Amino acid sequence: MMKAKLNNSEMINTEVKKYIQQSILCWLATSNVKNEPNVSPKEIFTYGDGETLLIANLASPISINNILENPNVCVSFVDIFVQKGFKMKGIATLIDVNDIDFKRKVKPLIDLFTDQFPIKTVIEIKVTSVDRIQAPSYFSYPETTEESQVDSAIRTYKVKPIE
Repeated sequence: MMKAKLNNSEMINTEVKKYIQQSILCWLATSNVKNEPNVSPKEIFTYGDGETLLIANLASPISINNILENPNVCVSFVDIFVQKGFKMKGIATLIDVNDIDFKRKVKPLIDLFTDQFPIKTVIEIKVTSVDRIQAPSYFSYPETTEESQVDSAIRTYKVKPIE
């Protein structure tokens, strides 16, 4: 996947929100004080405002420990059919169930998904940069469209579109 930088003033704009909503997973990358990296898939995530991303921590002790040691994180998400998405870097803050803001911060996560899984912590990320991610075919073959990417993905993954 190739990437292109967005203007920093845009942060979580309408296009970024669209891909957040279309993506099934995001990938949270953290590292500890020894710079040992860790990446962990997250399925419950959304945006807060134009500058914050919210991720539910269900069972990610390594990610949480790393954030406590080093709050610099990177999150990526891609619509697997269109093969476009975004990478965001930022500073993570942990909001646990005892925090006064927990109920307010966890609400958009529960509203979008479910409260079936107990959310132990909300990982709130103050976004500092946003980069576009897209498959190389968009650059290598200028005639590539999102529709052709979806058609190709449906054939490749042997799935059927929702009718």
